[in-house]
Amino acid sequence: MSEATSETPSGGTLSAVQGTAMYVGAVLGTGVIALPALAAEQAGPASLLAWLALVILSAPLAAAFAALGARYPDAGGVSTYAMKAFGERASAVVGWCFYLAVPPGAAAAALFGGAYVSSAVGGGTTTTTVTAVGLMVVVTAANTLGLRVTGRFQFMLAGLLVTLLLIAVALSLPKADTANLEPFAPHGWSAVVPAAALLVWSFAGWEAITHLAGEFRRPARDLPRATYSAVVIVGGLYLLVAFAVIVVLGDRASRSDAPLGDLMAAGLGGDARYLAAGAALLLTTGAMNAYYAGAANLGAALARDGALPGWMARGSVAGETPRRSLAVVSSLSFLALFAVELTGLGTEPLVLLTTGSFVAVYAIGVAAAVRLLPKGTKGRASALGACVAVTALLIMAGPYLLWPLVVAGAALLYLRLNRRRRALAEQAALVTPPLETTVDVQEAGA
Repeated sequence: MSEATSETPSGGTLSAVQGTAMYVGAVLGTGVIALPALAAEQAGPASLLAWLALVILSAPLAAAFAALGARYPDAGGVSTYAMKAFGERASAVVGWCFYLAVPPGAAAAALFGGAYVSSAVGGGTTTTTVTAVGLMVVVTAANTLGLRVTGRFQFMLAGLLVTLLLIAVALSLPKADTANLEPFAPHGWSAVVPAAALLVWSFAGWEAITHLAGEFRRPARDLPRATYSAVVIVGGLYLLVAFAVIVVLGDRASRSDAPLGDLMAAGLGGDARYLAAGAALLLTTGAMNAYYAGAANLGAALARDGALPGWMARGSVAGETPRRSLAVVSSLSFLALFAVELTGLGTEPLVLLTTGSFVAVYAIGVAAAVRLLPKGTKGRASALGACVAVTALLIMAGPYLLWPLVVAGAALLYLRLNRRRRALAEQAALVTPPLETTVDVQEAGA
């Protein structure tokens, strides 16, 4: 099927405008409530260059995934493309990387939300940790009971975040001081690279919409339109917020655990932190609910297909709740949370472990795009451009790529052991005749 013939209606209901809203909701997530401060701590005002670089790199990456989604509208998303291009092993690696990216990501998101509460009510690290634990308990319980945040509510959360960002910027910019842009690179120009590695978290999600490609009315037309619109909207909002954090908060930006709360406090006064904390909790709860639900379903599906232990497969049927897979995700998330709290490392390692996994998934996805998309098409050109973007992201991720490499090795080892176990079971079944046959033979001899 060529890209031209896929202009015919798919039977889906999503329009380009609705798809844009879903894209914005998928990409514009919890990172924006904390990462402007973390990036400023790394590189100072020069972190604005890291934001700009990630916006530029996002364009071909998002376009490549849109082209794949338009040509192969399947709910499997990147794992489907990896299967088509490279086979079962690549698909399993993508699945494992996605699945094991959620625990550190969820722990970081919970701590981001907790930081806004402690900024509003005080209590420091204790309040942050207790709030994070509470968020994880609530989300785990909700998913165990089979409750889901509806798509409409997720749209509301995305709208809330956009509104919060615009209000925070509009109210705080009158307090801006361009003197806060100097010195522009207090830690040297090389500090822009680790800042950009942190910010990959904020731009993770361009692959997420591919799982819904089949739901668009005309995937080949509407999916690219939604993609390009979302890149402009998300990129513009990120740059706007990052600029405001630098020019309004100045040196305080690098020490802030709740930069949006501080921006709103600069415009409205200290009470605005309560509003920011409430919005951050709602946003974090919605994002974590989506993380847990998606990961639990993914884990059950991987177990069903033999890429994870079979006992985790319960709940893989549509309409069932994958509680065993959810228990694994929740347990690993608590483990990640307690590990960083006990060691005092903070959220930065969690963010970088998660982004390392996403970069690995992007690398496999883009390689699949180069192999699957026809030569001479816009999609293929986007995929080749995305190769440059992924190369840059791989350099930025640096040593944190060790995590997805370990995950990939574990996935391949598990597949090999599982195949050997199945082969031995099949051999045993051939050697040992069924019980009924043995009994019949004995009776005939008697």
